[in-house]
Amino acid sequence: DKTGTLTRSEMTLERVVTASGATAVTGVGYAPDGRVEHRGAELAAGPLREEQIVVLSGGSLAGNAGLREAADGLWEIQGDPTEAAFLVAEAKLGLTQRRERRFERVAELPFTSERKMMSSIERDHEHGDQLVLIAKGAPDVLLRHCTQARVGMAVVALDEARRAHILAEVDRLSDAALRTLAVAYRPLAEGEDPAAAPERELIFAGTVGILDPPREGVAAAIREARRAGIRVLMITGDHPRTAARIAADLGLAAAGAQALSGSQLDALDDAAFARAVAETTVFARVAPAHKLRIVAALQAAGNIVAMTGDGVNDAPALKAADIGIAMGITGTEVSKEAARMILADDNFATIVEAVREGRVIFDDIRKFLRYLLSSNIGEVLTVFLGAVGAGVIGLRTPDHAVVVPLLATQILWINLVTDSGPALALGIDPATDDVMARPPRRLTERTIDARMWLGALEIGAVMAVATLGTIDYYLPGGLLEGDSELGTARTAGFTVLVFAQLFNCLNARSQTLSAFSHLFTNRWLWGSIALAVLLQVAVVHLGFMNLAFGTVPLSPAQWAVCAAMGSSVLWFSELRKGLQRASRRGPGPAQP
Repeated sequence: DKTGTLTRSEMTLERVVTASGATAVTGVGYAPDGRVEHRGAELAAGPLREEQIVVLSGGSLAGNAGLREAADGLWEIQGDPTEAAFLVAEAKLGLTQRRERRFERVAELPFTSERKMMSSIERDHEHGDQLVLIAKGAPDVLLRHCTQARVGMAVVALDEARRAHILAEVDRLSDAALRTLAVAYRPLAEGEDPAAAPERELIFAGTVGILDPPREGVAAAIREARRAGIRVLMITGDHPRTAARIAADLGLAAAGAQALSGSQLDALDDAAFARAVAETTVFARVAPAHKLRIVAALQAAGNIVAMTGDGVNDAPALKAADIGIAMGITGTEVSKEAARMILADDNFATIVEAVREGRVIFDDIRKFLRYLLSSNIGEVLTVFLGAVGAGVIGLRTPDHAVVVPLLATQILWINLVTDSGPALALGIDPATDDVMARPPRRLTERTIDARMWLGALEIGAVMAVATLGTIDYYLPGGLLEGDSELGTARTAGFTVLVFAQLFNCLNARSQTLSAFSHLFTNRWLWGSIALAVLLQVAVVHLGFMNLAFGTVPLSPAQWAVCAAMGSSVLWFSELRKGLQRASRRGPGPAQP
């Protein structure tokens, strides 16, 4: 994931380092409330202030962001948050209006991830409309284009000692988890074509450190993702030290861990690259080609890759990833077109929450299927075994004709009452298990696997045995000698099968957890069960329904027998789940 995905977009320019020293910029956010300080006091006139003016105004000129105060008094930006940070800091120094009057843009050399810098050509109205090239970019990259440095109002040669000092300051800013950018410039020679002005022999002005603090909850989201077996990577264009420090602060990488840079990746062959991707968490100063290659390496290792991005240069990697996720707020139209989904709030924690919600939904699908499979298998086995074993349980007429255990209308009623409300309620069941404590599913794992089929057959068989056993209990003859007529026995068996399926609702909520765990968290399920019981009472005791469904009224004692026989499904399932939990070798997450 890119640093921009893990952090909020309201960046704040905090430090400015130039040849004469360093300053701190107070205030947070886009409101220009604060000041530029040196050693705790407001920055006074002198060489340091002159250098700071060049850096802050130059960084504002070499950008395309806008800053304005909205009608509600809040300040808002248009464009890149990093560029907007320069505008805010410049306003705190009181330079904005002067800069806008003084300079007029003539041309622009846009930023690319390969160059890691951008430049604008400005006409300076205070110096005879002279053209000046102003560049902003990664300090280590920009330094390679510089031959001189700004010191106060003077320009001096950029020797090796001064270069080393600048890079050391960049490292210090990066170690403080600040994103670093540098500013340089060059007055164009008279008659030099601004459209073809080369970015060379620049005058280095200074470096800024921009705070991009993590969103609240991102560190917790990363921990939750890891608990769910999801590996989170940071792929960013930031300085390697900045990326490593941010990753350490978020708990993404261990303190002291090093980020792997794009230049280091270029030096690796395919085998070494694959090992590096498998072992490294943070990648910095990367180009689009590196992102694409990292995605390919992860996929080659059998991973499902979700890639986030917001820029045009992220589009190839977003397209290649199994799940490309574009930023909804800061993302470009190109990135959104290349992605499979758009993250509306640009918040990494939302991705982790979506994973959790997806697992809950998948679990609910399996609960729904487990319930319907086992219940319908129970109905099929009841009719089949009742017909095959009719003589054993007394379902034969005196002339040896087979009597079906359930009427067709009764089977239709069971499907109407138990396969509608309770089944739909299972489809919106809250999580009964810790879904983020289990690893991701394997690609080869089926939604209905052998374990689910076996469980459905076992539960269906118990339903059939309980139903046919109840019929046998009331009918004369068979294994158990009863004294009731066929109508009573069939009504009792019919009721047992309904009750068994209602008890099965509770079983189906988890494959391993007890039905008594989180028992009352699904009010819709309990409402549908209560409604089904009332309807069953109605079909048994209302005269016109007796006629339609071939039922007869039952006594309270007979209702108690039906409820007890129907609950056998619950007790069998509890015993089965208990044995499964006991057979597991160690603690682990329950299965949906």
